[in-house]
Amino acid sequence: MTIMDPNDLFDDELSAPVTRRQLLAASALGLAAAGGLLPAGLTPASAQDGTAKDFLREAKPQRDARMEWWRDARFGMFIHWGVYSVPAGFYNGKPVPGIGEWIQASGTIPPQDYARFPPQFNPVKYDAKEWVRIMKDAGVKYVVITSKHHDGFAMFDSKLTDWDIVDGTPYKRDVLRDLSRECKKAGIKFCTYHSILDWHHPSQQPNPQAKDFHASLASNAMKPGRKQEYVTYLKGQLKEIVENYDPAVLWFDGEWVTWWTEEDAKDLYQYLRSMKPSLIINNRIGKGRKGMEGMNKGEGYAGDFGTPEQQIPPSGLPGVDWESCMTMNDTWGYKSNDQNWKSSTTLIRNLCDIASKGGNFLLNVGPTSEGEIPAASVQRLAEMGKWIRVNGEAIYETRASPYSKQLPWGRITSRKGKLYVHVFDWPKDGKLGIPALENRVKKAYLLTDKKRPVRVEQYGAGITFDLPGSAPDPAASVIVLEVSGLPKAT
Repeated sequence: MTIMDPNDLFDDELSAPVTRRQLLAASALGLAAAGGLLPAGLTPASAQDGTAKDFLREAKPQRDARMEWWRDARFGMFIHWGVYSVPAGFYNGKPVPGIGEWIQASGTIPPQDYARFPPQFNPVKYDAKEWVRIMKDAGVKYVVITSKHHDGFAMFDSKLTDWDIVDGTPYKRDVLRDLSRECKKAGIKFCTYHSILDWHHPSQQPNPQAKDFHASLASNAMKPGRKQEYVTYLKGQLKEIVENYDPAVLWFDGEWVTWWTEEDAKDLYQYLRSMKPSLIINNRIGKGRKGMEGMNKGEGYAGDFGTPEQQIPPSGLPGVDWESCMTMNDTWGYKSNDQNWKSSTTLIRNLCDIASKGGNFLLNVGPTSEGEIPAASVQRLAEMGKWIRVNGEAIYETRASPYSKQLPWGRITSRKGKLYVHVFDWPKDGKLGIPALENRVKKAYLLTDKKRPVRVEQYGAGITFDLPGSAPDPAASVIVLEVSGLPKAT
């Protein structure tokens, strides 16, 4: 397919450098001045001496207090939802390879064709209460939903553009407002995902040097002289999100484009935490992460936690905050033809594996254009919730295994006074052993039956158990060791 002139690809209400709508909205948000749009910024939080705080140089006690709930949560839900759920993986009657939310790039869809999807997006079956019930039953402690993906379409009522769910669809409701309210009632932390790049905004264009349309959008270019215009727009939308929905985490993506710098990231990080000092922000705000591995290249980068994607680090990362985000099938955004689902056993074991290494598990669902979470996702979440209702003590508020090496038959989590042994492969002979601890083992029992003791022997080289003949749970059975103090390997 012939690629259009990049300069002609993105033509909407923002085609002028600054429209009257933008200026009025920005003024209302406190982002404008007499000379026109200025770099967005709020009056920063101040220290006791009146100077602005440097949130990039946070003291460890303050950081630990801010991160405490997130470290304790261990299990969150990711929601990729947008107008890309309308084509549901198909364009012109043909399946498009790749992940659903990238269909504009993967399907080589011209902007004028992609613009036909919002009028078809009418999620009349969306029920925020039902979504939160599914989350609650699954045992998730926080949810991260797309406020804006790379296509630039806002899933909230933004005053800075009509390219949003309220102004651009027949649904005309703010789904983020509904969900944030229901999450607050249920005690689930509400968080949002926001893309740094934006295929719709007129400041940007497909990269003319790229080899194909997908690559040209993935590496989109900034038009000369228009970066500040976009940064103002980006900050303005984020200000709307912080003020209107009070997110606990801002989860960024799309930071790989060359026009976005680490200096931009640090400025944005300061801006956001000046607005809400308790905010937690991922490392994709800046240039620190090492690809899909998700961890930082080194010190000095903006962001509070690493973001491994579709993978779990092979070993624990002491003193490092990280979160593995993962799909249940092969896509993030909804694709009707993707039925390659992971089993609930795999997902439960992934949760145990991640917690044993000191990380969080952010598990994705991709709702349909009608507003329903796919039945296969709901089923797996329910099965995880059933397991967590019995075994949640071994996941929530736990810390990594005291052992540097993972065990071949399962995983281990810990907290002060307890060690949790997650057994995936139940021994046929009932004999199981773990490496030695410095702590004295006071007693052991199955988490499914705390009144039923497990015979345990502790000696110099390790600890052995005599277990019942069958596993209490085929996915993962948990043995609890009560010990003196914080479990520590010898």
